[in-house]
Amino acid sequence: MNNEQVIIIGAGPCGLAAAIELQAIGLNPLIIEKRNVVHSISQYPTYMHFFSTPELLEIGDIPFTTANDKPSRLEALNYYRNVAQRKGVRIHAYETVTSITPLSEGGFELISQDRYGDELTYRAAVIIISTGYFDHPNKLGIPGEQLDKVSHFFREAHPYTGTKVVIIGGSNSAIDAALELERVGASVTVVYRGSSYSPGIKPWVLPTFKSLVDKERIQMRFDSRVIAIGPRTVAVEKAAVSEQIANDFVLALTGFHPDRDFLTSIGVTIEPEGYPTFNDATMETNVPGIYLAGVVASRREANEIFIETGRFHGRRIADHLRMTGYPSSSAD
Repeated sequence: MNNEQVIIIGAGPCGLAAAIELQAIGLNPLIIEKRNVVHSISQYPTYMHFFSTPELLEIGDIPFTTANDKPSRLEALNYYRNVAQRKGVRIHAYETVTSITPLSEGGFELISQDRYGDELTYRAAVIIISTGYFDHPNKLGIPGEQLDKVSHFFREAHPYTGTKVVIIGGSNSAIDAALELERVGASVTVVYRGSSYSPGIKPWVLPTFKSLVDKERIQMRFDSRVIAIGPRTVAVEKAAVSEQIANDFVLALTGFHPDRDFLTSIGVTIEPEGYPTFNDATMETNVPGIYLAGVVASRREANEIFIETGRFHGRRIADHLRMTGYPSSSAD
């Protein structure tokens, strides 16, 4: 049995920020992360640059320096890893939390499984859930989505050189992927249900993309949706008219969502609108002692909470714990 004051589930930027805020009030939280530190960022496209400027990504009062206007994925991985090391944040990586049970005497029992399959048991007065969403893509629910040619992630363009790729979606991730794929010689068709370009597309990227569409180097299908995926084709529907597009690979870049099922399994209620119940001022859920930090606290879309906003959730939690006297000494 491992006794802890606070356990944080998830070692993303917001989980790390929460740990550092708790250190500042004299606590020594443990982070349990089922993969690697800042796993979500390691899932981003290899050559991606952030939309945010570096100072909006900083945690723990440690400057994020970069020679560019916008930091790259690699720079972010280096930054957050180094912050965790410099702050001495305790992290159990490659360990998956399987259950959390409230105890009659207060606090929680947490069961996890390490990478070797061994079961571990913890007790903690406070649990902070700071899980991400990359394990839960928004599925299309159409025939053929399970085929190996379909991916909800885009890493880099090189493997798609010389192939026919359909991209589903019209967000920044879809546009960026289309540009990279076109540069390596892929034949790209973007299928988007919107009637025009999304207003959220990065303004310095959109003119380049529009130019390639105008030159027919990228095919754009507005007001359209993919209705079926076959081994060699994709069926696209627009105004009840179906079109078959020759195809080798499909990138379904339709976004992700937090894991609500895990929250409900530990007693956190879900509001009728679909988001978990929590107090904005303290980040505490309807279950006393269980808090949220980061994208798991999103109310509508997962991308409404970014690092630049979610990094402050830990401060609200720390303030609340300091005022209420949590966690109790029994967890020490």
